[in-house]
Amino acid sequence: MKLILASTSPYRHELLTRLKIPFEVCSPEVDETPLAGETPEQTAYRLAIAKAKAPAKDFPDALIIGSDQVATLDGLQLGKPHTHENAVKQLTMMRGRSVVFHTALCLYNSRTGNTQAREIPFTVHFRKLTDAQIERYLVKEQPYNCAGSAKSEGLGIALIEKMSGDDPNALIGLPLIALIEMLENEGMPVI
Repeated sequence: MKLILASTSPYRHELLTRLKIPFEVCSPEVDETPLAGETPEQTAYRLAIAKAKAPAKDFPDALIIGSDQVATLDGLQLGKPHTHENAVKQLTMMRGRSVVFHTALCLYNSRTGNTQAREIPFTVHFRKLTDAQIERYLVKEQPYNCAGSAKSEGLGIALIEKMSGDDPNALIGLPLIALIEMLENEGMPVI
């Protein structure tokens, strides 16, 4: 069976490459707008499943990976900032506080219809940053396509006081520990 990553994220691509399994990439074309009344965890979970199932007609005999991440601060969803101004607002709100990154993962077997999905939370405690530190970080990193405006795998690590969770890869966008188990459940062991 083919392994398909339903994501154009370079971060997820890089993470999946670490497993040394051949895979293809496709764009899932899913509207990421949260639904009314939906919790952040529900949004991430629903979107991960939708992304995994979206390309199934093009890959009828494949294992398809979908993933989505929603950052939350006191229940407020923090999406991708897309602009410098929005990133400044997000990081200003987050300084000295804890943000939970809800990363959901789905592995969909398009041959059998079997769907495995779970949400893996990861908490990041941000340092008490000055306005100047936030500005310097954003100018250097430009993390405008990252939930919560922080890229821990890059210079964003300088924003962080501490982190806690079961899989540090979840913070980057693809929980590899859970994915390895899901792949094994489908008869595709990593090692």
